Amino acid sequence: MSDTPVSDPVRQELLEIFVGRATRRYGLSEINQLQHALQAAALAEADAATPATVLASLLHDVGHMIHHLGEDPAARGVDDVHEELGAKWLAERFGPAVSEPVRLHVAAKRYLCTIESDYFGKLAPDSVRSLELQGGLMSADEIAAFRANPFHAEAVRLRRYDEEAKDPQAQTPDFDHYLRHLPTCRK
Repeated sequence: MSDTPVSDPVRQELLEIFVGRATRRYGLSEINQLQHALQAAALAEADAATPATVLASLLHDVGHMIHHLGEDPAARGVDDVHEELGAKWLAERFGPAVSEPVRLHVAAKRYLCTIESDYFGKLAPDSVRSLELQGGLMSADEIAAFRANPFHAEAVRLRRYDEEAKDPQAQTPDFDHYLRHLPTCRK
């Protein structure tokens, strides 16, 4: 059970978005957006990540659920820039320890595909498809800029949870379980 009051407006917004709108399928996987979010947060928690990283892992795809581009814009060749939209939305409610890893999680995918020879092969088909729309592999200058960001390591952690959080059989705590981090991660 969360320590966050039931009437907390941010809690209410998050429940509306994730419980109300996150029931559509997550990309090409056999899970929905809510299951993906819960699995990412559970992986972060199991990895002893900070409360901010657990919350960022839970909320990293909020941009997919608040844009107005319809379902699966990547299939139409459109990058929904969900990481920017989501990070902006989160930055209005939380500090940078939550919003910045979210903003950087797509860059982290590009980064990992560039620096780890086997990472691309671990990507789900929809993630491969979106990689090109998101800029493809990083240049040396992009790698340096990414590494210069103080939140790049947490973004890489989040990205690894994101890629692993696609198990249709996974059992996780409910959404409210992770909302206990709201008070400590607020702006």
